[in-house]
Amino acid sequence: MKKIILIGLIGLLVFSGCAAPRNNTEKGATLGTVGGAVAGAVLGGAIGGGDPRSVLLGTAAGAAVGAAAGVGTGQMMDKQEAAMQAALAESEAASLRREGDLVAITLKGDVSFDYDSDVVRPGLYNELDRIAEIMIEYPQTTILVEGHTDSTGSEAYNRRLSDRRAARVKNLLIERGVQAYRINTLGCGESSPVATNTTPEGRQMNRRVQIRIQPTAQG
Repeated sequence: MKKIILIGLIGLLVFSGCAAPRNNTEKGATLGTVGGAVAGAVLGGAIGGGDPRSVLLGTAAGAAVGAAAGVGTGQMMDKQEAAMQAALAESEAASLRREGDLVAITLKGDVSFDYDSDVVRPGLYNELDRIAEIMIEYPQTTILVEGHTDSTGSEAYNRRLSDRRAARVKNLLIERGVQAYRINTLGCGESSPVATNTTPEGRQMNRRVQIRIQPTAQG
C-alpha cells in the first residue's frame, strides 16, 4: 500500500509536467518539482518508518523545495540567453540559438579564422569580449567549445585543425576572465556537418566553432 501511494504521487507529478514548458524557467520548475518530490518521499518514508502520512508530507515538502531550485536555474538560463541575444544582435560573425536546455553560440569560421589557420581574427575580439562578460556574470554554467571543419583535406588533419581552433577560443575566453575549469574543448573535425560539403556555401557553414553553455547542475 505504501509503495502504491508513493508511485501514485510521483506519477501524478510527472504527468502534471507533461505540458511543454515554454522556457527554461518552466522546465526547471517541472524537473525540480519531480526530483524534489522523489527525494522528499524517500526521506519522509525513512524518517516516518514508512508511514503513509510521512511519505505524503515528505513528497510535498520535497516538491516545493525542488520547484524553487528548478525555477532559479531556469530563470538564470533564460536571463543569460536574453543577454547573449542582445549582445550578439548586430554581429555578423556570431549567432545564437536554443538547443533544448543549452544555449548554443556559433562563430562562423570564415569570419573568425583565415583559411587553414587557427589564429582568431581580431575582428572577432569584440564578440568574444561580450560573450565572456556574460559568462562571467553567470558562473553557474559549464562551457563546451567545439571546433568543426568542412570535408576538404584528410579527416585526421581536419580533426587536428578543429582541436586547435577550439583551444584558441577557449584561451581567449580565459584571457577575458572566464574561469578555465568551466571550459572544455572538443575537436569534431568534419564529423558533424550542418550543411552539404558539395558546395562552397555548405562548406562555409560547416567551418565553425560552437560554444555550448549549460547549467552546472541540470535542472
